[in-house]
Order: sequence, then C-alpha cells, then structure tokens
Amino acid sequence: MSAQIRRLFAVIVVMFGLLVVWTTRWTVFDATALNNNSLNVRTLIATLKIKRGRILAGDGTVLAKSVKQNSTGYWLRTYPQGPLFSQAVGYSDLRSNQSAGLEKYRLDDLKGAQTTLNSVFGPLGGNQDVGDDVYTTLDPKAQKLARQELAGRAGSVVALDPRTGAVLTMYSNPTYDSNHFNAPCSDACQLNRATQGRYPPGSTFKVVTATAGIDSGKYNRDSIINGDSPKTISGVPLQNDNNQSFGPVTLTKALTDSVNTVFAQVAQNVGRPTMTKYMKRFGFYALPPIDLPKSELRTSRPFDFKGRPFKPGSPNEDIGRIGIGQGGLLVTPLQMAMVASAVANGGKLMEPRLTSKVVNVDGQTVRTIDPTVMSQVMSPQTASAVNLMMRNVVDEGTGTPAKLGSGIAFAGKTGTASIGETGSGLTQPWFIGFAPADNPKVAVAVTIEKTQGQFGGQVAAPIARDIVQTLLGEGK
Repeated sequence: MSAQIRRLFAVIVVMFGLLVVWTTRWTVFDATALNNNSLNVRTLIATLKIKRGRILAGDGTVLAKSVKQNSTGYWLRTYPQGPLFSQAVGYSDLRSNQSAGLEKYRLDDLKGAQTTLNSVFGPLGGNQDVGDDVYTTLDPKAQKLARQELAGRAGSVVALDPRTGAVLTMYSNPTYDSNHFNAPCSDACQLNRATQGRYPPGSTFKVVTATAGIDSGKYNRDSIINGDSPKTISGVPLQNDNNQSFGPVTLTKALTDSVNTVFAQVAQNVGRPTMTKYMKRFGFYALPPIDLPKSELRTSRPFDFKGRPFKPGSPNEDIGRIGIGQGGLLVTPLQMAMVASAVANGGKLMEPRLTSKVVNVDGQTVRTIDPTVMSQVMSPQTASAVNLMMRNVVDEGTGTPAKLGSGIAFAGKTGTASIGETGSGLTQPWFIGFAPADNPKVAVAVTIEKTQGQFGGQVAAPIARDIVQTLLGEGK
C-alpha cells in the first residue's frame, strides 16, 4: 500500500512540476509573444482600455491623444493637428491592427508600464491604466511654414539640430490626415518622402565628394583642378551645365559654381574604396537610426539601371558620376540633411531623433532620449574647410537666394537633378545647408520632386532660408 502511495505522490509531483514549467513559460518567457498575438482578444481589449499617453511637439502642442468612447469604454486615438504632422506622428487603430510613425514605434511608452498581472486580470483595485506622454523635438511653426511653402508641390523639408540630432521639421507633401488614414488619396500621400522617398541628389552630393577629397589628404580647398567641359568620365563624356568650360579653378570655386567635371575628377582620384568609406560614415548604405519603424525608412545608395542596389564599393559603380550626385545614386531628404548636419557639427554626425523625453501621468520624466554620436565623419579641420566652401556658395554662387538677413551667414549647396525623359526639361531642385555658419544650430534639406526646368537655387534655396529663419527666430 505504501508503494502505491509513493507512486501516486511521485505522479502528482511530476504533474505539479509540469504545471509550474508551462505556467512559467506562458506568463514569463513567452508572455511577449502571447500578448502580441493578433488572435489574443483579451490583450486587445485590455490595451483598448488603457488611456495611452499623448504625443506632443517640442512646445507642448498636442499632436495625438486618446479619447474615450462612451459606448464601449475604449480609448481611441485622435489627432488635433490633422494632416500637419501625420507622416512623423503616424496613426494607430489597434482594433484593425494598423499603425505607423511614432504611434507604432513608441507604442510601449504610450501604453506605459503594464504588469503581467494587469494584462491578464486587468488593473488591480479598479484603477484606470494611463500611459506615458511622448515629447517630440518637432517645431509647429516651422512645420506650418513647410506646409505653406510646399503647397501644390510634391516635395519634402527636413531640419535638424546638428548639435543633438533633434528633428525640428519633417514635412512631406502631399500628406494625409491621421484622423482618416484609410481615406483614399492620390500620389502616395502616406509615403513619408523625408525618410522613404528616393531621389537623385544632384550637386548637393558634391559636399560629400569635397569632404572625402579634403579629409583623405588628396585635396584642400585651394587645390587647382581643370574645369573644362566636356571631360571623359568612365569612358563617356561628361559636361558642365550649358557645357561651360571653367579652365583651372580652385576646389572652392568649383563648389561655388557647381562645376561637374571638377568633382567627377575628384571622386575618381579619391577612388571608389575611399569614397565608399566616407559615404558610409555619412550614413549611406544603411537605414538611418531614427525612431521610426524600419518599414518607413529607406537606404540612400547607388542603384543600377534595373533598380538593383550596388554592393558598397562595387566595381560597377561609376564613382565619377556618383561624385556629382548621378550614377544611379538615390537618396532620402533625411540623409542629405544628415550630410549638412555632419559638416555643421565639426564633422561629428549625431543620430537623428524625433523624441526628446517620455513623461508619466504624474509629470515625472521616466526617460530622456539623449543625443548620440553616430560617427565622426571627418576631422574638425576638414569640416571647417567645407563650411567655408559652402558659405561661398550662398555668398556669391548658385545659392545666393538662400542669403539670410541680419548678417547671419548661411552655408549651403544647391542641386538640380535632371529627371524624366531625355529632353523633357524636368528637374528636381535641391538645397542643403546650415546656419548660422559660424555657430550652426539648424541644418536643413529641401527638395521639390518635379519642376519644369527650375533650379535648386531658384525654388529650394528660398524655402530653406525661410525655414531656417523661423527656427532661428525661435531661439533654436
């Protein structure tokens, strides 16, 4: 009889042990997978009963908040600014499992700290769950100005604080209303052109080529290079604008007047491996480390004529034409803002970020998103030299429409990419830059997706000027 009792006791112990193992697995080790399972209705209902935190602009303007539905008791999201911040803030409808932007990336913060017991049994003591507020670095005045400047034109504006990587402005046109994100729209209105639009950068990329040339020790800003046109690059003639020949010019003069044949030669002489190294330092060939879902980011890099990305340093890359923003090179506006930012910040590139801090319902800061160095792209001496060259572009070159008043120096570079069918005259104008040039606080990139024969200095530079003036006027 005692043997039977012992066997029964052993079976009970084994069963109890299995119960502990499986319970621990589901409530501890696999809790995240279980909670995130789209079939888990209990988790969905529990989440809908959480008053998720707000998303706010840098000045406290509310960009997203939760509103309680009396009929269900659920908290649903609403967006007081309508379409103004939609591509950065995104949207969230947990009932349909659809979300984007910061709403998706910062969901855990917005839900706040929820315990396993809360997720299974609901809030203990009957208290309402309230999430944390997410404060962004976005500036509403500059955002509104970007919308005004881009009205009726597809394009994008990105402005960063080069010292911290804070995104001050991120606006793309056309946009959409986060309150009605499922509404039909045309021209890819939900595409965040700032982070997903891939475009030829035109001559703005000459800033990268100048950086590689000077920092590698092969050139300085007074180096003399022949700027005649045409020049044979990779076996094919390359011309300057209007086939103008400049003769021997300094590297500074070549940037000021955007001489294609000079920078194609510089890129070839620097060489593909070195050019690739500097491109990687600037962030090319990789997704930008910004706080947005990876699905909403694109890499900036060269592509072949079939749209396939080249491997970094591929011998098939036409590095001479890449050096002037051609050769299949496609970039995002965010990437080009990062290029300007690195030069502005003494060669040090900061990770771009949309979030400044997370604050709980009691007003306590539970997390601060500190500035993070992404890479040391170039030496401070090189950054100073390129800074002076870019100032010259605005003072007396192709970027003069970007000049600021009050004696504030603006360093910049224009770009005009030819797009469409040969002979169509269609262009994509660009401008990148930073100000004040002697103590940079704002770095900016502006592009207009399509114009009929217009140039970066004509249409993109004035927008950059206005955005920078607005941000500097607010003490940024």
